[in-house]
Amino acid sequence: PILPSLRTLMSHDLKSHLADLMRVALQSVAPAEADTTIHIERPKQAAHGDFSCNLAMQLARSLKRNPRQLAELLLSELPPSPWVSKAEIAGAGFINFHLPPTAKIQVVRDVLEQAEDFGRSTSGGRRKVLVEFVSANPTGPLHVGHGRGAAYGGSLCKLLAFAGWDVTSEYYVNDAGRQMDILALSTWLRYLELCSGDGTPSLFPPNAYQGDYVRAMASQLLTAHGERYRRTASDVLAGTPGLPGAERTDAEAAQQREAQLDALIVNAKHLLGEEWQYVHDFVLTEQLADCRGDLEESGVHFDVWFSEQSLFATGMVARCVERLEKGGHLYVQDGARWFRSTTFGDEKDRVIQRDNGFYTYFASDIAYHLNKYERGFQRIINVWGADHHGYIPRVKGAVSALGLDPEVLEVALVQFAVLYRSGCKASMSTRSGDFVTLRTLRAEVGNDACRFFYVLRKSDQHLDFDLDLAKSQSNDNPVYYVQYAHARVRSLLALWAGEPQVLAGADLDPLGSARELALAARLGEFPEVVEAAADDLAPHLIAFYLRDLAAEFHSHYNAERILVADPAIRDARIALAAAVGHVIRNGMAILGVSCPESM
Repeated sequence: PILPSLRTLMSHDLKSHLADLMRVALQSVAPAEADTTIHIERPKQAAHGDFSCNLAMQLARSLKRNPRQLAELLLSELPPSPWVSKAEIAGAGFINFHLPPTAKIQVVRDVLEQAEDFGRSTSGGRRKVLVEFVSANPTGPLHVGHGRGAAYGGSLCKLLAFAGWDVTSEYYVNDAGRQMDILALSTWLRYLELCSGDGTPSLFPPNAYQGDYVRAMASQLLTAHGERYRRTASDVLAGTPGLPGAERTDAEAAQQREAQLDALIVNAKHLLGEEWQYVHDFVLTEQLADCRGDLEESGVHFDVWFSEQSLFATGMVARCVERLEKGGHLYVQDGARWFRSTTFGDEKDRVIQRDNGFYTYFASDIAYHLNKYERGFQRIINVWGADHHGYIPRVKGAVSALGLDPEVLEVALVQFAVLYRSGCKASMSTRSGDFVTLRTLRAEVGNDACRFFYVLRKSDQHLDFDLDLAKSQSNDNPVYYVQYAHARVRSLLALWAGEPQVLAGADLDPLGSARELALAARLGEFPEVVEAAADDLAPHLIAFYLRDLAAEFHSHYNAERILVADPAIRDARIALAAAVGHVIRNGMAILGVSCPESM
């Protein structure tokens, strides 16, 4: 195991091989520490070697040794290996390893042989993981802010699957709450506008949903059912508070507007009776279908669409609350039932059932998480907007109160992206109707730019989406830059016109220039990047890697003639280029971005 043949030693196993060498040295220098975890990393600077180990600094305190002196002892006991050309001490006690060209170039053969499987990991062990993301209220078209959560979640699912997890993607449909009632009311009021011209438009409150899509649904309702749902303006407004006067504070005015909205909903339900449910279900179906279609067109697919209403219909919410009650985690105050979330680190206790008997959104959310656990997932990942940060302790607290392991639940926060067009920021308020839809953005810049740009930053970092850059065909546009590298590879292969299967057996010895070795080293990093990105729930690391790989390839392409007359050199260089193409395709597939054959 210390001296494997190069054919059996895959490039990404070199780290394990170096760790084995270091363990042999450690057993000789400090046998009592032989079980210490040994970390082999790639130095940030190429001058510091191909891999580095900090074992001497890691053990210096426990062994009461100077780290550099300890590194010298370890180095003196290091077994020789044909896959290490030089090992040296650097800095405070790092041991840096330099590999011979043959070891560096081996990755090219690995890529060509494994093709679409290169970089795949078994670290997930086929364990079941649920990733719930987007889950936007189906109250209007998805906007560019939702798009970032969709791109992140979709890429995360592909990344975890590539790393060996058994992934289920899920969209939680908030179809049982007040926001859906407001959308149904908004549609009905627009419908009443279409039915008459007697001043009915004044019925429409300023805090209802304003978008053109609401008018479109109202028109559909009128076309399909005529004036079946028409009611008089006086009946609609009966008993509702008027709009706030100028003497009201902003907070008071907002509260009164919301009270008026609630009163209008009560009236609508009374006036329409059983037909209210039809209007409600109609708008839900329309918006959910629009949302599903938009996501599918974006390349984001969900295995499960989970209905919030089902939690009530199956009695899951009531059963969950009863379980919390039996555990002593609830109390009654002012007629409402409260969850003792402060016991679990939340800033205050939370109502789960109001004094009127209705459950809060938090109650159904607790039940939803209980359902996730009961479905047997070993890892549960929620992708939430960054504004939900304060929601984490109360949900984890509820999970603990139910007797479940809160460590199974992870929350990845996503900042909404801000769209800039010609230097101007676009508003994205769903109720006001003043927002840029994800569909509009995709139509303007394309799916590929959307998916790639959305994951160009760590998910919880602010993202400015620059439309001008996303549409440009320049090296400054990262998605264009990476796709162009792949197109160049395909162009080279077309000009070469050989049989692709020949490349896997090509003699790679002619590859030895600094640029070729650097490019091969970059290819060798891909499996490590995949595992690191999966561990950290960080698809942006794949985007960063692809940008760096493209830069290495463009530099190599511009500096070296690849289709030279010498067949041995030509085939070796084509093999390297083909390996680059494979890795770009594998990485872009994780991000849900295409790789054009030509550009």
